[in-house]
Amino acid sequence: MSRRLISTGSPFEKTAGYSRAVVDGDLCFVAGTTGYDYASMTMPPDVTSQSRNCFKTIEAALKEAGFALADIVRATYYLTDVKDADAHFAVCGEVLGEIRPAATLLVVAALLKPEMKVEIEVTAKRRAS
Repeated sequence: MSRRLISTGSPFEKTAGYSRAVVDGDLCFVAGTTGYDYASMTMPPDVTSQSRNCFKTIEAALKEAGFALADIVRATYYLTDVKDADAHFAVCGEVLGEIRPAATLLVVAALLKPEMKVEIEVTAKRRAS
């Protein structure tokens, strides 16, 4: 299977030189995804909504690539405030509670824009049929 690029169509992908996801064989690598709400074209103010939006975007990219949330084997979470960890983890539990991928949480000084509170990246592996 050849390498395939998954795009959201954002002009920023070309400008910054990245893809929302890259499929290589049985693996899908989803780029760091922030909590932007593409339906309303806004960034919600709270980490809970942002985390949910991250997972919606990730799920859509995985689906387009032929994967599912259940295929996630690795997740990395970036938070700008450690005080948001419990609220973020509650969303992770809702979405990934049965999947339970290997995961890492990093608290960082900042993300690209000050309103961004969380960024999530995942790796998925296609399950054998």
